[in-house]
Amino acid sequence: MHRESPNSFGIYCRRRYIQVIMTHIDLSTWRVKAEHAFQLKNLATLPTDSETSKDAENDEWPELFQKAADKLEKLQLMLHAGKSKGLLLVLQGMDTAGKDGSIRSVFSHVSPLGVRAEAFGVPSEEEKRHDFLWRIHRKAPALGEMAIFNRSHYEDVLVPRVRGWIDKSVWLKRYQHIANFEALLHDQGITVLKCYLHISKQEQKKRLQARLDDPLKQWKLQGSDFSDRQLWPDYLEAYQEAMAATSSSNAPWYVVPADSKRYRDLFLAELLAHTLEKMDLAFPPKSFDLSSVQLD
Repeated sequence: MHRESPNSFGIYCRRRYIQVIMTHIDLSTWRVKAEHAFQLKNLATLPTDSETSKDAENDEWPELFQKAADKLEKLQLMLHAGKSKGLLLVLQGMDTAGKDGSIRSVFSHVSPLGVRAEAFGVPSEEEKRHDFLWRIHRKAPALGEMAIFNRSHYEDVLVPRVRGWIDKSVWLKRYQHIANFEALLHDQGITVLKCYLHISKQEQKKRLQARLDDPLKQWKLQGSDFSDRQLWPDYLEAYQEAMAATSSSNAPWYVVPADSKRYRDLFLAELLAHTLEKMDLAFPPKSFDLSSVQLD
């Protein structure tokens, strides 16, 4: 008589429940190679010709996004039910790059159970009295959770560097601390995925102007949005060096073309679904013989 392995039920359900994820975007093109110097200014902020067509934004992207979102919803349910693995998504980018918007769009399609977003602003007085990773680790996902970081520990190798508050020896040490921290998460079953939402300076100008013109969006504006814009080349340099120094097989960085909000959201949905599929998720095994159940 054939005997099921303890988790064969979960594996069987996974295969029946989820079709193989077929991405429409060549994700490898946008993945940052470890220790590989690159120039963000040379990377497109819109999809390349090979990834789209003239009418794609109007005709294809919403349908492709919905398909990816449906798969993401099912995979996230398996992650939550299994409670054997977790996922951390880090979102970084210039002001107005779309961190808030992508969270609203992509994650409106998943159950709020087991999913949470965390925003990291200027450190509080208490946080300043601890090491820079203290406030981050407290918000890391548990097994069964998916956490989205709207800004993250990478702020501590960006703003202080560009503003001249730390010297090179400090941010180089922080790269190593970050790499060790993300390796620790990986060893504990947490997959780390990091995305830089890549917009052009021209697109940022349009979005800032839209906020200035809209009373319902003016609350989002801060003085630093405009002073940081004057430091655009310095931030690009800080970002590209940090990504090259900390991208790894277990915690990769992806540069997401983000001038188009629709394409940005499609990219993130497909990347998340692809990543979750590779995590080989499964529902937990049956706790009792379901065939013995008889409903009155």
